[in-house]
Amino acid sequence: MSVQHDRVAVEKYHGTGNDFIVVDADESIPDRPAFATAHCDRESGVTDERSPRTGADGVLFLALEARYSPPRVVMTLVQPDGSVAAMCGNGARVAAAWAAERTGADELMIDTPAGTRRAVVDGGDVTIEMGVPSFRPRDVPLARDTDLVEEDVEGLTVTAVNTGVPHAVALVDDVDDVDLEAVAPAVRYADVFPEGANVTVASRADSDADAAGGDDAAPHFRQRTYERGVEGETRSCGTGAVAVAAVAKRLGLVTGDETVTVSPPGGDLRITVPDGAPATLAGPAEREFAGELDIVVRSA
Repeated sequence: MSVQHDRVAVEKYHGTGNDFIVVDADESIPDRPAFATAHCDRESGVTDERSPRTGADGVLFLALEARYSPPRVVMTLVQPDGSVAAMCGNGARVAAAWAAERTGADELMIDTPAGTRRAVVDGGDVTIEMGVPSFRPRDVPLARDTDLVEEDVEGLTVTAVNTGVPHAVALVDDVDDVDLEAVAPAVRYADVFPEGANVTVASRADSDADAAGGDDAAPHFRQRTYERGVEGETRSCGTGAVAVAAVAKRLGLVTGDETVTVSPPGGDLRITVPDGAPATLAGPAEREFAGELDIVVRSA
């Protein structure tokens, strides 16, 4: 149970359908997990006629430090289950868009639990550095000492990679043929993932282009992700999109520094995975509305 008292100013943003409640971290929210759980609920959470969906994929608590050049934003993402995510690609892009509106800066530094990420804002488009994807067992992490590449985990053939958070990526013939809500939970909680994993499925979307254009066809994948902490499928996942590109490169489907288009249900994202350098994630970030929400705390 919970009780409500007072209200706090909020904004609602989304990045390719990955939607977030944004709260200035200067505001006092004594119980952040309870606030996130209540207002992110897809049936009873935040709602507004200017937003197409009830609830959200998480709450971004953002602390702007404008005295730095470029300005810095300390980002904390509290997910609908009350947990804190180390990194969120679309969330970091939203944080950059939010800070750009307040500072006029087109370059920002986003401080996350996974590290500091540089962002560039160009109109409604935001590009964020995502760190170097890692397949190393200690980084994913895995409960073993060898990489997990195209192996069966609970009935799904996956490759494990950390793109700020752990992902189990399965390349399939058609993402629409996968009952993600049915197959993902067993993989998400599999013993090989001691901290759990996001579960992402991807399929080639460029087969027709390949047939017409041969080797010059740009890599393009469709994506669906079951997110840890949301405990369900989201309309977009930035770390998942980067994971798709990283796994595709690991498996030889992408070469060099070429830009990969990854299309979750919410729109198109552009990813690069250079050798030994941070991956980048680019796409739109949009503000939906501003309003107020009740401050929620757990009852005794």
